[in-house]
Amino acid sequence: MELKFGSEYDEFRAEVREFCNTIGKKTQRSAMRLGEHRPTQEVLDWQATLIEHGYAARTIPKQYGGFGAAPDIVQSLIISEEFVRSGTRGGIQNQGISMLVPTLLEVGTEAQREKYIRATIFGDIVWCQGYSEPGSGSDLASLKTKAVVEGEHFIVNGQKVWTSSAQYSDMCFILVRTEPDAPKHRGISYLLMPMDEPGIEVRPLMTMTGEAFFNELFLSDVKIPVSNIVGKRGEGWHVANVTLKYERGMIANPGASASGIRGLAELMEEETISGVRAIDLPVYRDRLLKLQGRSLANKYHGLRLLSNSINQESTGVEGLTVKLSATYLSYDIHSLALDVLGEFGTLYDNSAYQRHKDWMRQYMSTFMGIIGGGTAQIQKNVISERGLGLPREPLVKLDSNGWDLLKKK
Repeated sequence: MELKFGSEYDEFRAEVREFCNTIGKKTQRSAMRLGEHRPTQEVLDWQATLIEHGYAARTIPKQYGGFGAAPDIVQSLIISEEFVRSGTRGGIQNQGISMLVPTLLEVGTEAQREKYIRATIFGDIVWCQGYSEPGSGSDLASLKTKAVVEGEHFIVNGQKVWTSSAQYSDMCFILVRTEPDAPKHRGISYLLMPMDEPGIEVRPLMTMTGEAFFNELFLSDVKIPVSNIVGKRGEGWHVANVTLKYERGMIANPGASASGIRGLAELMEEETISGVRAIDLPVYRDRLLKLQGRSLANKYHGLRLLSNSINQESTGVEGLTVKLSATYLSYDIHSLALDVLGEFGTLYDNSAYQRHKDWMRQYMSTFMGIIGGGTAQIQKNVISERGLGLPREPLVKLDSNGWDLLKKK
């Protein structure tokens, strides 16, 4: 099947392809993504080039530093396709650009947009997300980090955990409890916290990849200006869910899965098993075709959701499925790559016998996507309960020793 969008879009595709084949060839394939170090000057320069040509921050208004184009789902599709086809590096993807900026555009004040959006999309301000706490991950609304107002500042005390990029960040969008007597979903506020304030301690957490993507944050009498609240006091749960909507979209980026499929296909064309190319073996080829089908399904589902967003329509249950589907797809893509590589798939960190990129390291990283941003198990509950209207999962009753009372019977 070949889809034709008309001569207008053919011209646009030719324009994007020319950019990728000329300017884009000077870039490396991989972009800087969530959890990595601060952007290098090379990355910052490339981000500025992409914004100038409309391939990053495309629909962000010019007054905030963006390209200022009208939303067009076909143009977005073409840009993604041509960047993946040519291996051109995309723009910076991180919590600030992909999550906070659209949140500020939707519910922030004009002063906040003017102050933060331009610097964020150009990579000058790096953000982290202060949501999860010990004991308040899946049940985020039970968070205990508190803030009280003294004069012109919120005074924040508490602890956050699994805070990606905190050791590199300039700012943090953080959830705190400001109304301790209100129901838990109504007593939360959403604040913008400078990371250089006194009282902030960042402790990196080492993962099984050997790197510290995540961190613990310890907050002791941290001062945040009262003007740094997004939305109204006590209504941070609504703002938090706006951000979570964009977080799911970032994690489920269809361009990432398309790039992974391309790399997997190239690997299978090169690797041989008993003298036969992996792609010529039916069992492996069949798995690849199924993954390609899932990738296309995610891609066009994403376009439907983008259309809903442009038309200001509710995404309903469809919007709840993208994160779950995309993270499992990424896991399965990397699982097939390791099966094709066999014992060589266990190598990473540029081992002497390593013949391809770090498929093993990326495979281990897929677990972070499945767990982070709401675990797969919690996502299934959200889909079933909020999306499909099924009964809530029964609560487990524990005795004083933590034993399941139902199982004891």
